[in-house]
Amino acid sequence: MAQPWKIIESVPTDEGILELRQRGARDFLITVDSLVLMNSMANRSEIVLGELGCRHLANHPAPRVLVGGLGMGCTLRAVLDSLPPSAEVVVAELNPVVVAWCRGPLAPLTDGAVDDPRVTVEIGDVAALVRRTADDSSLPRFDAVVFDLYKGPHFRTDRRDDPLYGSRAIARVRAALKPGGVFTIWGENYDEGFDKRLQDAGFSTSSQRPGRGGYRHVVFVASLKGSPGKPSGR
Repeated sequence: MAQPWKIIESVPTDEGILELRQRGARDFLITVDSLVLMNSMANRSEIVLGELGCRHLANHPAPRVLVGGLGMGCTLRAVLDSLPPSAEVVVAELNPVVVAWCRGPLAPLTDGAVDDPRVTVEIGDVAALVRRTADDSSLPRFDAVVFDLYKGPHFRTDRRDDPLYGSRAIARVRAALKPGGVFTIWGENYDEGFDKRLQDAGFSTSSQRPGRGGYRHVVFVASLKGSPGKPSGR
């Protein structure tokens, strides 16, 4: 008989009650308005998302990476495991309570990834951070941008004006990346329109459905031409 879920903490948000639930030492859920956002026992796609975003940077002398969305920290852990000690990782997370959970009850899942000395957490919207980087030529660019957001691209996404997955948003991500940069995106399902928008913006694209059998999420991989091995001044 399965153990019942224990509510660790509940906080109100604009989208409903955000909860952290636990049963057993390493079995956690994050839910919003009773909808499951993340499950610590089913995180293969999040791990692959981080690995595919940063595997080209293993020998880079000083890579800079942006992670949009912290969640349980599994994607961040995969990012850090793919990077050298000289890396800088910026994490944009909307809700500070999620950061507190990753430093508290969720920390053993990722070996305290959020407190890795390479990591800086910014509380705010990743779309705003991308826009700021794209619009200000004095700010350093990223070698990789990784979107681990619970709402991925889908066929109802506004093709031009969606703040994360529309063509304007994609153009800003491209402007925030260095030559040879990689943009990886978690999605619940494959979306052909989003893939085409990435290609129209100059990215080479591929996708994977990590795992075996059953329902599997998708990871989009969008790459720019150029060499990631030579840091630029931007």
